[in-house]
Amino acid sequence: MADGSAVDISIDLDQLPEERPAPSSGPTSWLVAAGVTVLAAVLGLTLTLRSGSTPACAAGRSLAAAPPTGTATHSGKATFYDSKGAGGNCSNPAAPANRLYVALGPTEYSAGAACGGFLDVTGPKGSVRVLIMDQCPECEPGHLDLSREAFARIADPVQGVVPVTYRAVVNPPLPGPLTFRIKEGASQWWFAVRVGNHGNPLRSVEVRQDDNDPWQSAVRQDYNYWLIASGAGPGPFRLRVTDVYGTRVTAGGIRMAPGQVQTSTVRMYLPGGAAATPRPSASARPSATRLAATPPPSRRPVEVSRANPSATGAPTTSAAVANARWCAG
Repeated sequence: MADGSAVDISIDLDQLPEERPAPSSGPTSWLVAAGVTVLAAVLGLTLTLRSGSTPACAAGRSLAAAPPTGTATHSGKATFYDSKGAGGNCSNPAAPANRLYVALGPTEYSAGAACGGFLDVTGPKGSVRVLIMDQCPECEPGHLDLSREAFARIADPVQGVVPVTYRAVVNPPLPGPLTFRIKEGASQWWFAVRVGNHGNPLRSVEVRQDDNDPWQSAVRQDYNYWLIASGAGPGPFRLRVTDVYGTRVTAGGIRMAPGQVQTSTVRMYLPGGAAATPRPSASARPSATRLAATPPPSRRPVEVSRANPSATGAPTTSAAVANARWCAG
C-alpha cells in the first residue's frame, strides 16, 4: 500500500440496467463473465474499505501505540529542535524552566498518553533527564527529538543525529502537589481539565461533585486535556487521578474556574513511590501564561481538537488529527 487510499468505483446500484439482447455464446460470453467476476471482487474490496475497516498498516501500528513505561531500556536515535518557549502538544503553559524536554513520535506519544512523564536519555557524551511535552509527527518509534539544551548534554550539536538509549523514569521527584487547570469555555455542561505535576504518565481521570455521586470517567484528548463532553456539573469537584502504575489519589475542592491553575494539597506519590494521603482542599491562582481558548500549536503543524462555546454555552469539539504519515512508503 503506497498511500493508504482506496480505489473508488462509482456504480449506481439503484438504476436498472438497460434491456439488451442476450449475448451469444463463444469468446465474447467468456470475456463478459470474467469481467463481471473481476468487477464484483473490486466492488467487494471497495465496500469493505468504505465500511470503516482500518488499513492493515495503520491498524498494526495503532495497536502498538504506548508511551515508554517501566524499567526497560530502549535504543534509538536523537535529534533536536527548539520550541521557542512554547509548551508543546501537551498544552503545558510553557517549556520547563531548565529547557530539558523531548518530543516523541505518534506511536510513543500515544495520543497524549505520554504527556507529563520523564525519560532518562544517554548519548555519546552522557545522560540527561527530559520532560515529555510534545509530539514529533514524522518521528518513528525510537526517534527522540530533544530540546537543543538536552541534546547538548549528551552529544555535540554539530553531529545533528546520534544513537541513544533511553528509559522511562518511574516515580520521578515531584515539583509539588497536583495542579488542575479547567479549560476556557468549560461550564456545567462541558468539562475539560489538564492535570499537572503527576510525574508518571496517567491512566485515568475521574470526576464527581458529591460523595454520593458516581465517578464520571474523563476521556483523554491528544492535547492532554481530559474531557467529559456532557459536563460534570457546576462544581466544586473531586478528581480521582490514577497513573500507569496503579497509584491513585483524590483531590477535592476543585472549582469551575476556567483558565486558572488550581494547586491542590495532594501529591501523586510520596518519595519512594507510596501514594500520598488525599486532602480535600485546593487553592486557585492565575496561570502564569494564560492559554488561548484552543490548545497551543506545537512546533510542527499538528491539528488538535478545539472547543468553541456555542450559543447555548456548551462547547463543541472537532476530531483531533495528527499529521503522522501512517502508511507512507
